Amino acid sequence: QVELVESGGGLVQPGGSLRLSCAASGIIFSNYVMGWYRQVPGKQRELVADCTSGSTTNYADSVKGRFTIYRDNAKNTVDLQMNSLKPEDTAVYYCNARGGWPWRSVWGQGTQVTVSS
Repeated sequence: QVELVESGGGLVQPGGSLRLSCAASGIIFSNYVMGWYRQVPGKQRELVADCTSGSTTNYADSVKGRFTIYRDNAKNTVDLQMNSLKPEDTAVYYCNARGGWPWRSVWGQGTQVTVSS
C-alpha cells in the first residue's frame, strides 16, 4: 500500500520558518520524482518544488531563494524548508510522488501552513 505522510505544518509569523516532512512507503522511492504542491481555496493546486532521484530540483518562481527541497533516498523522505515566509504562502501543502511503472501520481493528505501575525 502506497502512503505519503506529511508533517510539520502550523501557524507562523511573517518572516518565520517552517519545515515540512513527507515520509513515503510502499513505493520504490528512487523511481519517483518527489514534490511539494500547495492549494488555497478556489485556486488550482500549484507546484512549489520538486526533486528527482538524482537531486535535480525545480522551484516555483514565487519561492525561489526562500524554500529548499531536500530528498533523502535512504530514508524515503522529502522535506521542504520554508524561510522568510509571507502571508501569501498560506495554503494546504501536499506531498506528491510521480513516476514508477506503470506511471502514477500519489498524494499525501495535506498539511496546513498559515502565515499570519
